Amino acid sequence: MQLFLISGLSGSGKSVALKMLEDSGYYCVDNLPAELLVPLLGNLRQSGHVQVAVSVDARSGSSTQQLPRYIEQLKQEGAEVHLLFLDARDETLVKRFSETRRRHPLSNDQTTLTECIQRERKLLAGIGDIGHRIDTSELGANALRAWVKDFIRVDRSRLTLLFQSFGYKNGIPLDADLVFDVRCLPNPHYDPGLRPLTGRDEAVVRFMKRTPAAQRMYDDIRSFIAGWLPFYVADNRSYLTVALGCTGGQHRSVYLAEKLARHFEPQQQVLLRHRELD
Repeated sequence: MQLFLISGLSGSGKSVALKMLEDSGYYCVDNLPAELLVPLLGNLRQSGHVQVAVSVDARSGSSTQQLPRYIEQLKQEGAEVHLLFLDARDETLVKRFSETRRRHPLSNDQTTLTECIQRERKLLAGIGDIGHRIDTSELGANALRAWVKDFIRVDRSRLTLLFQSFGYKNGIPLDADLVFDVRCLPNPHYDPGLRPLTGRDEAVVRFMKRTPAAQRMYDDIRSFIAGWLPFYVADNRSYLTVALGCTGGQHRSVYLAEKLARHFEPQQQVLLRHRELD
């Protein structure tokens, strides 16, 4: 049996992710109390279900903190279990709840929305690090669906090297393991002909190739990743997310992420994301 667990902060997009899995043929259960996970999987296994997706989050209360133990039990019983943890910055979550006029699941008459978010983070503190984290702060629903599709398609018996470009003006991705700041490189934004383009366009690629500092930055980052990658593999990591940031996330970081992905793809399982372009 293959089980995908969806967890994370309220307002981070868990419903979107679960719906995408349902559309992909998974038997889905939303808002399951954590202590019912093992009995549920036992019943579904007897019913012949082999692909299951379950949303477990802070609405389960303190039992959510026992989720790592339940996951280990399911693995010992032969299930293939993977956890996807969705996160977003506090200000983004506040904005989303304000726009939809929904109540936070942990809200009451004595707590503010911000206090509810902080309490939820504490309840989920031990879960985010055992799965693959996606920061949805700057993602629309379509982009999140595409990223979740990537997550369920990769071979999880191997480490996945994920390159992600981003713009510092929108904040550093919460899901980044390694962050490289490339804002020191010459910026194509100041060339009127290059400004509307991206780091995937040939004119910007030629600009970056003519920039010695850009090639030195690429060589240094490539060498760093190549040298340390075996240690991350030995640590039994499923994902290593390398984030490259420039000011707007359109030119320099996109160019370097594309070039690094092409270099490592022949020998490594690679995913490529451009947060601001997606």
